[in-house]
Amino acid sequence: MITKRIIPCLDVKDGRVVKGVNFSDLNDVNSPVELAKYYSQAGADELVFYDITASSEGRGIFTEILTQTAREVFIPLTVGGGIKSLEDFERVLNCGADKVSVNSGAVANPKLIGEAAKRYGDQCVVISCDAKLVDGVYRVFAKGGRENTGLEMIEWLKYCVDNGAGEVVLNSIDTDGVKKGFDLSMLAKVTEAVNVPVIASGGAGGVEDFVELFKALPKVDAGLAASIFHFGEVKIEQLKETLALNGINVRR
Repeated sequence: MITKRIIPCLDVKDGRVVKGVNFSDLNDVNSPVELAKYYSQAGADELVFYDITASSEGRGIFTEILTQTAREVFIPLTVGGGIKSLEDFERVLNCGADKVSVNSGAVANPKLIGEAAKRYGDQCVVISCDAKLVDGVYRVFAKGGRENTGLEMIEWLKYCVDNGAGEVVLNSIDTDGVKKGFDLSMLAKVTEAVNVPVIASGGAGGVEDFVELFKALPKVDAGLAASIFHFGEVKIEQLKETLALNGINVRR
């Protein structure tokens, strides 16, 4: 049985971890360095670091704070934000990332996925997809959820995986920060369409949402969340204990 992963997410703006609702109304939470150190010791299976305004501001990731954060992490670290070229991949990996997440940069230059996979391997390339239901169709959004690309979600993700993306992080804009549960309908469509690990993101409000996620959609490989972990509403150790009691295989 495949072990399900629990992944905290650090949304970083101006060197600080922030959290909002539906990708807006951002509030300061903590230092990414301190949170990374905490999660690395608290039982998280992996950690995600997103510089959430890098793409919309047209710049690269702040490498200093990323390097400091990576030094505190002894679990796999995925980093994204402002990734537009192979040079950006190289820079982030040199800062200590294990995997690189790309969203807006891939939309602008779809060939980047294949080029990165060829140079660094499929396992290094993560396609992060911010999606929202628009007039009955799941559309891909770029630049931190600010720009509707017009791309249909399934077609886009199939293209990305066919060209070398080794993992999908599916972020539901509709459920992000709402804490009413993961977007199971959207996730079901994606897990049926691609044959790489899918990470569910957006909507977790409590332990029961993770239980529901993994029971309803066994093909989902991991659950990602931010505020419920940041504010101590859910402890990772307790979450994993509950998942295990519900017959869901987790690393403990």
